Amino acid sequence: MKNPNTARRDEIAAGLAEVERRVSAACAAAGRARHEITLVAVTKTYPASDVRILAELGVADVGENRDQEAGPKALDCADLPLTWHFVGQIQTNKARSVVSYADVVHSVDRPRLAEALSREAVRAGRRVTCLVQVALDDDPARGGVVPAGLAALAETVAASEGLVLGGVMAVAPLGGDPDRAFARLAQLSSDLRVDHPEATVISAGMSGDLDHAIARGSTLVRVGTALLGRRKPFVR
Repeated sequence: MKNPNTARRDEIAAGLAEVERRVSAACAAAGRARHEITLVAVTKTYPASDVRILAELGVADVGENRDQEAGPKALDCADLPLTWHFVGQIQTNKARSVVSYADVVHSVDRPRLAEALSREAVRAGRRVTCLVQVALDDDPARGGVVPAGLAALAETVAASEGLVLGGVMAVAPLGGDPDRAFARLAQLSSDLRVDHPEATVISAGMSGDLDHAIARGSTLVRVGTALLGRRKPFVR
């Protein structure tokens, strides 16, 4: 009988190989180099042991979307050379905890959150890269600032001590055309770089639509299910 740890490593390695194949194929189709894309393994609901396997397989960027799960997991894996990304919505009262481990926050969608993250980054003596989340369906209920508010929020982030404006993030609208959505995000990113040329990150594309995102200029894809399998419900 195969060792469960070995079996899980083989399963994750196979998922990673397939994701790498898809990313490379999408890059080739778009005339882009593979090194232009950062793969973030979204490990929400998966144990720290999976993070360790990913690290052994060469994955350097890990994403989480629940602070109550991410904090202990990041602490458990503190010995690993990983960049931790927080990709979920953040309540301002969680800013201190998130700043304690997250190197990149993808979901800055309001000035109050930027202010809270800045305050905690300064307190902790850290510099946190922040991406402004944009609501591509113009519905901030799912998270994100409406496109018309992007420039002002980006200015707030860029001017905040302890924060670095990295770029933009978005999720394709439910039931919408991902190609059209990501084309819009690419244009918003281009507009933003007129005033903030260093804000080059475009965080877009997940397991189901990473091909469309890469075709439209994404520099970072957030992949969970395709790497690690179907998720189990999160239990506190």
